[in-house]
Amino acid sequence: MPQLNPDPWFLILFSTWLTYTIVFQPKISSYLSTNNPVNKNNKTTDTKPWTWPWT
Repeated sequence: MPQLNPDPWFLILFSTWLTYTIVFQPKISSYLSTNNPVNKNNKTTDTKPWTWPWT
């Protein structure tokens, strides 16, 4: 089965990841997020239990 032979695919995989880490990753990580995280006020609401009519 030729797909089990790692010889041609390892070079393709290695070159793809090398290209990604050297070329594309710095470009992608240089973008700034437009939506900065905001501290939300985590208030807990006072809930009342549901009264079931058949109990």
